[in-house]
Amino acid sequence: MLEGIKTILRKRCLKNYESDSPTGITPVDKLHSAVAFIDVEDTSFDECKNLILNFYREHGIKGDIFFFDFRKLGEGERLITSITTTVLKKDLNIFGRPSKEKIKLMLDGEPDLFISLIDGSDFPIEFMAKCSKARFKIGRRQLPGNTFDLVVSDTKEKPCSEADVFRAITTYLAKIK
Repeated sequence: MLEGIKTILRKRCLKNYESDSPTGITPVDKLHSAVAFIDVEDTSFDECKNLILNFYREHGIKGDIFFFDFRKLGEGERLITSITTTVLKKDLNIFGRPSKEKIKLMLDGEPDLFISLIDGSDFPIEFMAKCSKARFKIGRRQLPGNTFDLVVSDTKEKPCSEADVFRAITTYLAKIK
């Protein structure tokens, strides 16, 4: 019963926040701002962060990186990312929506490009992807309603790191004219 209530609240939340901006595949030279989401639990997250920052710099894109960190930190452990751009488990409400501060921070950047390197389709990334007004959305797993314009995924037989997936994304982006 609790799952049913969560589902209803999530659908209502998406209806209220979902962007109605049209999206589609867009050449990199038409993109001026971006936001990327990565999971700090991926072993390549630090390498991936550097690849994303280099990509932004090379293409003159004003970009942000948001981190999903849902780990339970032990006593004495500290965050390895900025608290401002890190979505923690405590930043999620009862049905999984990120805090209004994190949503506002993402939307205030007015990104043209949305990249999700999160290996999953849990509600927090679904919410952020759907409420983003970005013109071009890229993800690792397609979300209900075909949220992403480009999906670059790995397989269970050959899993890839976030860094590997981002390298593949940049290869595809270079081909879009």
